[in-house]
Amino acid sequence: MRRRWLGFLMAVGLVAAFPSLAQAAGHFSGWSTPVGLGCRLINSGGNDSGPAISKDELSLYFASDVAGPPLRIYVSQRASVDHAWGTPVVLGSNVNDGIHSSGVPSLSRDGHWLFFNSNRGFGDIDIWASYREHVHDDFDWQPAVNLGPGVNTSGFEAGASYFENDGGAPQLFFGRADMASDQFTKTKIMVSEQLPDGTWATATEVSELNSPFPYGTQRPSIRFDGLEIFFFSMRPGGLGGSDIWVATRQSVDDVWDVPANLGAPVDTSFADFHPQISGDGLTLYFASSNPDGACGGFNLFVTTRTRVHG
Repeated sequence: MRRRWLGFLMAVGLVAAFPSLAQAAGHFSGWSTPVGLGCRLINSGGNDSGPAISKDELSLYFASDVAGPPLRIYVSQRASVDHAWGTPVVLGSNVNDGIHSSGVPSLSRDGHWLFFNSNRGFGDIDIWASYREHVHDDFDWQPAVNLGPGVNTSGFEAGASYFENDGGAPQLFFGRADMASDQFTKTKIMVSEQLPDGTWATATEVSELNSPFPYGTQRPSIRFDGLEIFFFSMRPGGLGGSDIWVATRQSVDDVWDVPANLGAPVDTSFADFHPQISGDGLTLYFASSNPDGACGGFNLFVTTRTRVHG
């Protein structure tokens, strides 16, 4: 993976419980009642959204406007999964340039790459990536690079999820619309394959996950084995506002099954969005306007499930 990305850097020049779940890798319990990540810990009086969790679950990245515009990406750390999260720290200028908004971060499974949205670049909103050499140093991020025309257009691209795909070329799942103002009604999930030189092939639509206008489909988060994907949408069949949905498939070469609403207790009548599945597939982080356990604005929540052997 690193070799592919070094080629990409040289190329661009440092500029910039569901039945189908049983068909995937293992059986799972239902999701627990979501819990807010705590006022004055992670959640603030502002809008906190776009959570991203490291593979070891010791670093939590997210975006917040608590300090005012522009939107910035923060990271919180903890000593172990049994410890509380520490005070969030804003990332440096290689990610947050202080002029443009940066949000909806996500990490590659190996921890070397951070993907995020920004309104810098040649599009309305583009997807950017930053590399770090030291995967346990949350402040080692190098200058961000624009992912180029295979992924980004003059419109809206956001909510990237990198799939290492051990059985083939790495893939990037993300949302696309003609413009940011259409994101809730026209966004569709796309996928682009990473080429041997590290650049990205022209993205194609993942049509089986998308719904017709006026219901957009956004922020995919794919499980490490590629057999389960989460996203949010305002499509019919939900509980109100935007809901989190899930789809599965039997192998990475198959099309996705019909998406299913995650349902209560995760989805509510409020806006539930920006899902992010953990490295082991057992913890789901997401943002919500649900006032229960929140601190004002949008806040971050977490829900868990267990693996059931049978």
